[in-house]
Amino acid sequence: MNIQKIGIVGAGQMGNGIAHVCALAGYDVVLNDISQDAIDRALVLISRNLDRQITRKKIPEAEKNAVMDRISPTLVLTELGSSDLIIEAATERETVKQAIFEDLVPHLRADTILTSNTSSISITRLASRTDRPEKFMGFHFMNPVPVMQLVELIRGIATDEETFVACRAVVDRLGKTAATAEDFPAFIVNRILMPMINEAVYTLYEGVGSVQSIDQSLKLGANHPMGPLELADFIGLDTCLAIMNVLHDGLADTKYRTCPLLTKYVEAGWLGRKTERGFYDYRGEVPVPTR
Repeated sequence: MNIQKIGIVGAGQMGNGIAHVCALAGYDVVLNDISQDAIDRALVLISRNLDRQITRKKIPEAEKNAVMDRISPTLVLTELGSSDLIIEAATERETVKQAIFEDLVPHLRADTILTSNTSSISITRLASRTDRPEKFMGFHFMNPVPVMQLVELIRGIATDEETFVACRAVVDRLGKTAATAEDFPAFIVNRILMPMINEAVYTLYEGVGSVQSIDQSLKLGANHPMGPLELADFIGLDTCLAIMNVLHDGLADTKYRTCPLLTKYVEAGWLGRKTERGFYDYRGEVPVPTR
């Protein structure tokens, strides 16, 4: 299938990055969100990130306007119906994603491919709620999308080879690397990463180390670019909690039990950078540990 037009559902942290890289690769992009403010913020952020790429000589300055012109924002979900490929990048809640696909399906062409940027939810289960499980798969970008090179491609039990080949071709055109993952809870990256973050929270919860000492130890002792608690704040503690719950529910293994302290931070609304408080307080000039 020759993919030229990509519809993106959700203009948040992931959606705006996906729109950026798709438009930069020459695709026509229709970017949808239920909030005009979210779309406006996304367009400003895409413009700013393109400026950063120009400053670093990653792209020529003359290309920016063409990239921005390829992105068509809309508040109307059904306007994505003429897309060749749709990438859902809404919040990490299965009921929300199911509702989006159910609203979209009646307006799609027969050959439109549906994908989800979910970081953990069953692709087979999401696909089963549509009229095209064979043309449905997981298309999981890493955050921040313009910088990170990996995309996980996850087949559901019904995904056909043509759909997989078409999605892999998109990844190639984006200049990224595809990793094929099986449809099991949290796939590859988060299956390994989230238990590490959860264990770091347990290490804090049990008083083994402070926020600063835990992050410093992993950065200097394991050569990680960010400490696990700093990374959790960057991802969003609500997202980390949701993925841990998917792992625990889906695999029924006590090693995936969520640390009570992570749950407590989410209950407090301290979700990390996006709320200005998590394991660090970001309201001042320099992030300050909250424990």
